[in-house]
Amino acid sequence: MGETFDHIVIGGGSSGAAAAAGLVNKGARVLLLEAGHSHRHPLLDMPPGIFKMINGSKFMRYHKSDPQPHLDGRVQDIPQGNVLGGGSSVNAQVYMRGRPSDYDEWGEILRGSNDGVGWGWKDVLPYFRGMENNNRFAGELHGTQGPVQVSDPGHIDQMSRWFVQAVQAMGEPFNPDFNGATQRGVGFYQFTNRSGKRSSSAYAFLAPLKGNPDLVVKLHAEVAQIIIEKGRATGVTYRDKSGHHTAQTDGEVILAAGALVSPKILMQSGIGPEAHLGEHGIDVTAPLDGVGQNLIDHPEVPVTAFANGPYGYFKQGVGWRMLRNGLQLKLFGSGPVTSAGVEAGAFINPRTPTAAPTIQAFCVPIVYLDRDALSEVEDDYGLTVTTVVVKPKSRGEVRLRSSDPFAMPRFSPNLLKHEDDMAEMINAQRFFRRAFETQPLSDRIRDIVIPTADDDDTLRAHCKRFVKTNYHPAGTCKMGADSDPMAVLDAKMRVRGVEGLRVCDMSAVPDINAGNTNAPAMMLGARCADLIMEDA
Repeated sequence: MGETFDHIVIGGGSSGAAAAAGLVNKGARVLLLEAGHSHRHPLLDMPPGIFKMINGSKFMRYHKSDPQPHLDGRVQDIPQGNVLGGGSSVNAQVYMRGRPSDYDEWGEILRGSNDGVGWGWKDVLPYFRGMENNNRFAGELHGTQGPVQVSDPGHIDQMSRWFVQAVQAMGEPFNPDFNGATQRGVGFYQFTNRSGKRSSSAYAFLAPLKGNPDLVVKLHAEVAQIIIEKGRATGVTYRDKSGHHTAQTDGEVILAAGALVSPKILMQSGIGPEAHLGEHGIDVTAPLDGVGQNLIDHPEVPVTAFANGPYGYFKQGVGWRMLRNGLQLKLFGSGPVTSAGVEAGAFINPRTPTAAPTIQAFCVPIVYLDRDALSEVEDDYGLTVTTVVVKPKSRGEVRLRSSDPFAMPRFSPNLLKHEDDMAEMINAQRFFRRAFETQPLSDRIRDIVIPTADDDDTLRAHCKRFVKTNYHPAGTCKMGADSDPMAVLDAKMRVRGVEGLRVCDMSAVPDINAGNTNAPAMMLGARCADLIMEDA
């Protein structure tokens, strides 16, 4: 038998790192198993390093979808962090929490659970404030003493400024804080970095515990299954570079491997849809039909234009420009290397401007496309605005590929499958094509490359061809009311039908928040640690 710990956390990403640190800081001895690599690498630390890695890196694991019939058979990638810190070590670092109504909706959904745990905005805000160290905001909505460094962009490209001005000229208000009193408007994002260095969950939560014997971190550790004895999770089996191992716990197993892998591990362990597990010869421990269902992701579609001058970040990472920018960072701590490459954005409702935003936009001062579309547009000075449906209605699923516990899962994201999502995206594309045609941005645009026109047929075909993940898979092991047969978890994040087992990553959410998911993932991990200690 393997070593015994107070708790075992599977997955060292945004939520897993926060959960592990929260437990250790409360006196528990924790084993943290991370399948990926160390987070200590220069490209990971630098804010724009993501653009060097997004189309191929050992720090990413590329999950390929089943062919999507509604997208003419396209096979899509969802890259996930393969590194300590998970997505927070490889993302574009945009700090977004979503809007209060997102969490009040969770609260209503979970009101039918018997656990007495609130998930409304007033319940989660203390966790957001507690982990935040903001360099500009303070007060009721923001924290200044937490471990996660949240900062204004270290560098703002002129194309980003022209974008913000153009969208204001179209009637949208300037918003100085997308995590403030209202989400609507256009402005500049804040980021999880400080002075040109990424503030991942590995740095924020785990680095302060270096040398603490109560935290044992194992890298390259892939979990095969959770051991369940007499209805209780008692340990895990995993492999690393030295072979296969077993670890035991007297407390709980906390699953935080992400919305694609967490349901896979549950199913490998006999927890999931009975018929599907039977197809792979897996004995059922807890029949839960909701495991792997309710896959939600933010769909993203680009609007791309060529610039009429040397604007933006094209060629800034090669040749003499790379040397100049690197020297500027080293000597002065400033310049393009302090930017994550996406400084500006917007939240808008194209149909009803004063209503809750339905669309998030990211302004990227380069030609930026998904891997399967790179050959369709030449690389040149340009600008891409990606439009994202923030509350999509489309739902997908995750399934086992085989009985091999180390095989990648099968999944079908179904991006834009729901007609309402497609309608919202078409409206968004039309709106931001107009932004490219509005001063002062229009003065710097040579040609709008895609989409080529703004009629419905052209925009629909464009959306089908170019839609991609916004890297926010969620919902596949959702919390829900006791009356919901598809609820995998109760309001305390406990797996129904199995004692001593919780899920604390974005797969636990009943619906996705309106905005980036890294901050909510960290909140979920931190709250899970508190719930465990309260129940101990």
